Amino acid sequence: MTGISLNKIITTGADGMAGSYVDFGIKTGRRQLDVTNLEQVVKFVKNYSPKAIIHLAAETNVDLCEQKPERAYLINSIGAYNVAMASKMVGSKLIYVSTNAVFNGDKKSAYIETDQPDPQSIYGRSKYIGELVISSLLKDYIIIRTCWLFGGGLARDHKFVTKIIQQLKNLEIKAINDQYGSPTFCKDLVTVIKRLIEDDERGLFHVVNGGSCSRYDIAREIVAHFKSSAKIIPVSSSFFGTNKLVIANGSLTSSKVIGMRTWQEALREYLETEWTKQ
Repeated sequence: MTGISLNKIITTGADGMAGSYVDFGIKTGRRQLDVTNLEQVVKFVKNYSPKAIIHLAAETNVDLCEQKPERAYLINSIGAYNVAMASKMVGSKLIYVSTNAVFNGDKKSAYIETDQPDPQSIYGRSKYIGELVISSLLKDYIIIRTCWLFGGGLARDHKFVTKIIQQLKNLEIKAINDQYGSPTFCKDLVTVIKRLIEDDERGLFHVVNGGSCSRYDIAREIVAHFKSSAKIIPVSSSFFGTNKLVIANGSLTSSKVIGMRTWQEALREYLETEWTKQ
């Protein structure tokens, strides 16, 4: 155990999905800390002199990253550099949350930590550069790759789960069945981050809920949970004109044995605790 006090931890991007489950330390959102401003980041970090920094701030909209690559690299790559430099100055551990999009999606089974990244999208490249920057500048770091995050309820979850819930009264709901990933509850992600910090771990970890599925599979679980009469129609990714750079297989697993419950169990708790009956 490191003995790191939770109140000596700074979290960037705490106003996002994952950040909503961080209930300790100094939480900063975009209004409190602009991670693209090196001077501001260094001043903020030096003022608090944290023992650890959890860096969640990122641009995660894949389509927007393709449309505005300069924004993606500014926030995801330069932002990571700025936080890493500040972390180095005060000697704090840095926890960086990355993505399955660092892989090309061609592997037939789930990706493990030793697989070679080959990002195909601007988003994936910008996050992978962040990984490289942090691993080259720091010795005391944790890089966490995760996948298909859900959490935060209606206020913060603007991704797939919310979109399906909002369609439950429709006769039909179309969901993609040719892309695969590992859905991950942000609450479970934050729990593992805390554990890794407490155990003074270092290096690269894949942190996802157990199992792999398609968006279609997730939609079926949601419809069944709410006992909706909507019919789920499986469609290919081309149906929605989905960005071709979205990888076919983004499933992750860990070779470092981090026990996490299945995505179905995690999703069930999320729906039961953070969504009223639809």
